[in-house]
Amino acid sequence: MRRQALTALGGAGALTLPWVVTYLSGAAHGLSTLATVAVSGLSVLGASFLLAWGAETAEKDVPRAFAIAVLAVLAVAPEYAVDALYAWNAGVYAGTERGIEAGNLAVANMTGANRILIGIGWAGIALFTVFRSGASDDPAVVTRDGFLADAVSLDRDIGLEIVFLFLATLWAFLVPLNGGIDVIDMAFLVGLYVAYIAVVLRGDVDPDDAHVGVPAYLQRFPKPYRAATVIGLFVYSGLMIFTAVEPFAHGLEQLGQNIGIPSFFMIQWIAPLASESPELIVVVYLVNKARSTAGFNALISSKLNQWTLLIGTLVVVYSLALGQYGALPFDQKQSGEIWLTAAQSFFAISLLVNFEISVREAIVLLVLFLTQVLSEFLLIRGLLELPISDYQLLLVFTGVYIVLGLALFVARREALGSIVRQSAGTVSDAFSSSSDQPRGAD
Repeated sequence: MRRQALTALGGAGALTLPWVVTYLSGAAHGLSTLATVAVSGLSVLGASFLLAWGAETAEKDVPRAFAIAVLAVLAVAPEYAVDALYAWNAGVYAGTERGIEAGNLAVANMTGANRILIGIGWAGIALFTVFRSGASDDPAVVTRDGFLADAVSLDRDIGLEIVFLFLATLWAFLVPLNGGIDVIDMAFLVGLYVAYIAVVLRGDVDPDDAHVGVPAYLQRFPKPYRAATVIGLFVYSGLMIFTAVEPFAHGLEQLGQNIGIPSFFMIQWIAPLASESPELIVVVYLVNKARSTAGFNALISSKLNQWTLLIGTLVVVYSLALGQYGALPFDQKQSGEIWLTAAQSFFAISLLVNFEISVREAIVLLVLFLTQVLSEFLLIRGLLELPISDYQLLLVFTGVYIVLGLALFVARREALGSIVRQSAGTVSDAFSSSSDQPRGAD
């Protein structure tokens, strides 16, 4: 085990070395766009494996939900950095055309990243889980008779995350009504995430949870060395992802623009897809190890922190750049983008309240996402003509998601009520001064 683990660690580390050398030497500015994408992309791949191993190793000492939450924050940190850059420029150039455009790009990048996480992440990983080789040995895969009836079963402990995500989603519908992302949005959404972390920190630790490969080897270390190793993996992989994803994303943007893809479309879709790649790589790795439950937990945790922290902190960055408090402004189309993103989240949550997602449901989620993106691309390129505007098209898809979500919530109202009551009990126990028992303890 020792040799295999060290070989795997060395291989993942080796993937990051070309970027380390390039970044520290300043040679990145001299590379071609294609070379930059290749070198930075390999670094993201290697860092994603190191990040996943660090999170799995940490499960021996901290609650799994907290380890996954840390993993999720680190994996999507580049998305925060890219969005913060646009929010900062919106503040610096406030009142000018450039500032208005930057504010719109901050919202577009954020909504694109969130919809990719569900439309490709949740749907794609569900399909990969069911149809990959060896799926029959995965306890999370439920085989049923009927057309595309197989499903992925989720851990019922994820109910807390689903409820917090549901609350953030309901709040997101209100954000455009204030004319911008303001301090009230920040207080509610950031406060929601802080409350969530406070609850999961009181969760139980399962040191006997079986791991294999690199995490199993690292978990054999004495606790001080194990903790240092986990922190080292988190710090190193986080730095690699943080420094490499931006040039990776911008390189892809440039390559896309070179073949005629509009810049705004690239910033909303291709750049977020690149910045979400560490998270998707980590989840594919977990699913391939038959840890589908942990993989989905990571995806849901990522969506929760992006839908709370990412939105809530944009107004802070904007105000700092502005030199005074101000709500981050955006135009009507971006209001439609926020409503559509909230509606997609609303529908996706309705799929999970019974703690599983079927192949049929994953396909619907994927097809709706791809149809909207493709329609938008064809409209931008002038290859599709519709009797409605871009903004009205966003509202149409918003309506479709809401109708489907409402229908499922009504059909699954008992499951929804059960998950809300269970989560309320968990939160109550966590903050009760009369009990010091961790989450899940008898």
